[in-house]
Amino acid sequence: MIPQAFNYEAPTTLAGAIALLQKYGSDAKIMSGGHSLIPMMKLRLATPEHVIDISGIKGMEYIHEEGGYLKIGALTKEVALEESKLIHSKYPLITDATKMIADPSVRNLATVGGNLAHGDAANDHPAVMLALRASVLASGPNGDREISIDDFFLGFFTTALEPDEILTEIRIPIPPARSGGAYLKMERKVGDYATAGVAVQLSLDASGRCQQIGIALTNVSAASMRSTRAEEALRGQTLSDDLIQKAATMAAQDCDPNADLRGSVAYKRSIVKTLVTRAIHIAVERAGA
Repeated sequence: MIPQAFNYEAPTTLAGAIALLQKYGSDAKIMSGGHSLIPMMKLRLATPEHVIDISGIKGMEYIHEEGGYLKIGALTKEVALEESKLIHSKYPLITDATKMIADPSVRNLATVGGNLAHGDAANDHPAVMLALRASVLASGPNGDREISIDDFFLGFFTTALEPDEILTEIRIPIPPARSGGAYLKMERKVGDYATAGVAVQLSLDASGRCQQIGIALTNVSAASMRSTRAEEALRGQTLSDDLIQKAATMAAQDCDPNADLRGSVAYKRSIVKTLVTRAIHIAVERAGA
């Protein structure tokens, strides 16, 4: 299908983009890589009168550690994460997920910020950032504000961004020693959205107990979700096989998938249980246990 007619703007500064959002209000949509917005426009699921392309704004593509955080600019391409030595060495959860996003042609243009700001529970980065306990920086006419990732995804394609705000940065606490993570997903074919996906990030203390853990799920709820009960069952505990199975069962019970062409509700819950179990074991191994 063909999108409805729209006005195209390409500001070269963040201030210019924010000014356009103020001018056009809810009739405008931000576009960075375009791989989420354009397909929706073609299907007329999104019908903005104004498209504001921020891909030409300088200074929003970076990956570095600073002040106790890994900081990722919102316009950072997926391929940059995929090829980053820093990400490979310290953030295997991000590496796992990035390699599973669509295909190389998409990853060459798609941005990390766009993947999050779209608010799609089927995207891979939302669960990853929940597991990593990230936060995002939103910039608007009143300056910047930091939003915890747990407060960012409000519902189906809905985020905490105000109509005149732009997601500009992702901040992830630098993991302590003896940390590991993993991302797994079941997909019908390479590049497809997940039938179900699981992100796990954990750290172990000197005795091997689980000091901190994040477990989040992809495409099994209207909004990206954290499996709080599963996390609480494992935090402070020695991660035995039985306890991991118990936590995986909790995650499967607490998710809320829809039956569709990818499978029934029971099938998707079964996948969640299996993937949570596997991802925890991989994360523990990567933590050096």
